[in-house]
Amino acid sequence: MADKVRRQRPRRRVCWALVAVLLADLLALSDTLAVMSVDLGSESMKVAIVKPGVPMEIVLNKESRRKTPVIVTLKENERFFGDSAASMAIKNPKATLRYFQHLLGKQADNPHVALYQARFPEHELTFDPQRQTVHFQISSQLQFSPEEVLGMVLNYSRSLAEDFAEQPIKDAVITVPVFFNQAERRAVLQAARMAGLKVLQLINDNTATALSYGVFRRKDINTTAQNIMFYDMGSGSTVCTIVTYQMVKTKEAGMQPQLQIRGVGFDRTLGGLEMELRLRERLAGLFNEQRKGQRAKDVRENPRAMAKLLREANRLKTVLSANADHMAQIEGLMDDVDFKAKVTRVEFEELCADLFERVPGPVQQALQSAEMSLDEIEQVILVGGATRVPRVQEVLLKAVGKEELGKNINADEAAAMGAVYQAAALSKAFKVKPFVVRDAVVYPILVEFTREVEEEPGIHSLKHNKRVLFSRMGPYPQRKVITFNRYSHDFNFHINYGDLGFLGPEDLRVFGSQNLTTVKLKGVGDSFKKYPDYESKGIKAHFNLDESGVLSLDRVESVFETLVEDSAEEESTLTKLGNTISSLFGGGTTPDAKENGTDTVQEEEESPAEGSKDEPGEQVELKEEAEAPVEDGSQPPPPEPKGDATPEGEKATEKENGDKSEAQKPSEKAEAGPEGVAPAPEGEKKQKPARKRRMVEEIGVELVVLDLPDLPEDKLAQSVQKLQDLTLRDLEKQEREKAANSLEAFIFETQDKLYQPEYQEVSTEEQREEISGKLSAASTWLEDEGVGATTVMLKEKLAELRKLCQGLFFRVEERKKWPERLSALDNLLNHSSMFLKGARLIPEMDQIFTEVEMTTLEKVINETWAWKNATLAEQAKLPATEKPVLLSKDIEAKMMALDREVQYLLNKAKFTKPRPRPKDKNGTRAEPPLNASASDQGEKVIPPAGQTEDAEPISEPEKVETAGSEPGDTEPLELGGPGAEPEQKEQSTGQKRPLKNDEL
Repeated sequence: MADKVRRQRPRRRVCWALVAVLLADLLALSDTLAVMSVDLGSESMKVAIVKPGVPMEIVLNKESRRKTPVIVTLKENERFFGDSAASMAIKNPKATLRYFQHLLGKQADNPHVALYQARFPEHELTFDPQRQTVHFQISSQLQFSPEEVLGMVLNYSRSLAEDFAEQPIKDAVITVPVFFNQAERRAVLQAARMAGLKVLQLINDNTATALSYGVFRRKDINTTAQNIMFYDMGSGSTVCTIVTYQMVKTKEAGMQPQLQIRGVGFDRTLGGLEMELRLRERLAGLFNEQRKGQRAKDVRENPRAMAKLLREANRLKTVLSANADHMAQIEGLMDDVDFKAKVTRVEFEELCADLFERVPGPVQQALQSAEMSLDEIEQVILVGGATRVPRVQEVLLKAVGKEELGKNINADEAAAMGAVYQAAALSKAFKVKPFVVRDAVVYPILVEFTREVEEEPGIHSLKHNKRVLFSRMGPYPQRKVITFNRYSHDFNFHINYGDLGFLGPEDLRVFGSQNLTTVKLKGVGDSFKKYPDYESKGIKAHFNLDESGVLSLDRVESVFETLVEDSAEEESTLTKLGNTISSLFGGGTTPDAKENGTDTVQEEEESPAEGSKDEPGEQVELKEEAEAPVEDGSQPPPPEPKGDATPEGEKATEKENGDKSEAQKPSEKAEAGPEGVAPAPEGEKKQKPARKRRMVEEIGVELVVLDLPDLPEDKLAQSVQKLQDLTLRDLEKQEREKAANSLEAFIFETQDKLYQPEYQEVSTEEQREEISGKLSAASTWLEDEGVGATTVMLKEKLAELRKLCQGLFFRVEERKKWPERLSALDNLLNHSSMFLKGARLIPEMDQIFTEVEMTTLEKVINETWAWKNATLAEQAKLPATEKPVLLSKDIEAKMMALDREVQYLLNKAKFTKPRPRPKDKNGTRAEPPLNASASDQGEKVIPPAGQTEDAEPISEPEKVETAGSEPGDTEPLELGGPGAEPEQKEQSTGQKRPLKNDEL
């Protein structure tokens, strides 16, 4: 019995753990019922939300626009965002930051930093010696990193979404350019942490656009692959993507649509901004020529004038897309001098001729990476605002060789809608139709390490090895495991980018460091000393490329195995416990876990599996060959993909995750016996086959980031606190402005009301003068001292004025409500009196109301009439300037009391069953039925001669079926209780009399 109890305890603990997990999920679900997406472009952003009852809606900003400029104005005591900041760019260009995303994840020596400084010389960039990055130096007290500025924008986007959704939002999906590397993606994630957002995924903007296109065209997707090219030219960059749509069979949901990124090409600097900058330069030159003989300063040295020219260049580019020429006009460009010049589309195209030559470049890159030709592309679809330039469309159409370019997608909002669909799919609060998304790795990642080999007896040398971890255009998210089999002491290995030959020399300079991380392992030798009698299975490093495309090293383990023999009882207990846990948790993932993503992989399994296939998205284990060093030189090196040389003695094996079965524990892992050995029956307890026991020892890991160090936790906490303080200051400022506006509005509205007839009727001259004097004093105080007044002072002043005018407003409001309330009371009294009169006319035998009930209703009616007449008479005696005795709330109370009594009687009449009617002396009803005709009411049924009223009834006659009756229907009862048969009397002639209508 004790053994049985002990065996049940683990099952109970598992059940309680499962309940705790479910409760935690429910609590998390109740906190966040809405999710958002942010399509973060270089020039503007689009925010979309999903909440219960609102499927995929674009958020309107405070100006009721669907697109918000990504601009921030930072001053000493206030901040501006969006359109407000765009208007401040003319007044204070130095404090207005735009296009700061180009500086994310870049060190100070990056060419893009110098390019940004050349484009916007009004901004002062300072050097951060700790991270080798730059900061915006607004003033001596104000300094912000690009991540902090982006965090402000993300926090502002969340406030817009929360105002639109009318509930708090924490979960978000953020779009990033597909060419963002690891450092740039980590910078975006840090900015989101500063904003307090929980990032469900960083989704590539081209993938989000493709998802939006596929979601709204789900019915057009079939088992035949469709190759679609998306050409996205935005403000800052250009991306070309080849996407394949196809119906595929999934294990969880059957046939579902899938999009797969097949090829990607991009140009980091080709976009609408470069066109606008060239137009600005052209306009600046024209303005200088107009003032050439006046010894005027160069307009390029005036930041405000250049900000005005950039705004005009943006407008000019848009207008020239639809017109052959246009007049550029700026009032008071510099030194109160107006500027006016005519610019033609031909001139604009000549200025950007070299830019238009770069338009086909991303198309060729995408085709090369996808290993496809233009003949395989079914359609080319335009995305992005800069694709509206006619010359861009002409060059692109010629490059792709199609009849026309597709424009059947919202070029501005497609990415936001696709991202919010992904957010809903990843959230626990929504259920969406599955759409499998297989994104692709743009930059390959490999692992490099060096080890000592013995080429000849006694001669040792170092071998440099490379292993491709994530290949170019391979799918992600994905987990992989690399096993180092020849190390028994502490060692280091490096994680770097792979072959980037597809990038040009300038792109490589912009890309930054090609070395990601150096991993230093500590404790390898100690693990071997701890298990000297065990066989080493290598040092296993577990890598994860998550949904956001960010690489992480989950853990490093030293694995050992040995053969042991266990008793039957011990093995049976462990087996039963494992079966219990497996059955409770279902032994697999839920269908929701894999929707809208590549196939998820299981965590960590290293045991070999026969017949496994290398499928995208599954875990891969790369092992070094465990042969003696002397045999190293005798074996030829196997070929390595992507041109990486594979050293001698190394081999790579890929294993399917579903067949791996390692159960991880902190210090020990038990594993089933060798393959092919059948389990012994329960009766054989003496002889048990030996099984493998696996021991796993965690290895200490020290990471040295080489591309761009992340912010330390203390610095990150300081940035979070800084942004929270700024947000709190903005909220306090908004609250003060709201209080000041409310006070000012109350003063003006009340001063105007004092001259209206309805207010003069209920107030005396002295009362109006007193109120007017207080209002004038408050207005003077607001103009003189209100600038420095706090929010509390403003609210107190408003409360004081409202208290002064409370009596006046009350009298006016009461008089406005009297006609409607009194009319409703009169109607209720009249209807109640008519109802009472009708109730008293009901015959005694059919009466359903008691005398007490009718008396109570009559009493309430009389009391209400009396109260109304008395109150009206008393109110007529009072002057209009006094507090009224006839109050609308009292009228409503009287109406509720009277209505309650009437409703009680109405409900009683509704649910009361009619009483059965007694027989009269002749055996007929005492009263004719209500639905009988006049001729029927005069008929009488005469009993046969000699039959008294006490005589026994005659036998039951045959039932008569009437027209329209259904077989089996029972006839209505004339006499007797429920279920009694109707009694029919024969007439003296011996014939049956016809039944009346009420008897059928």
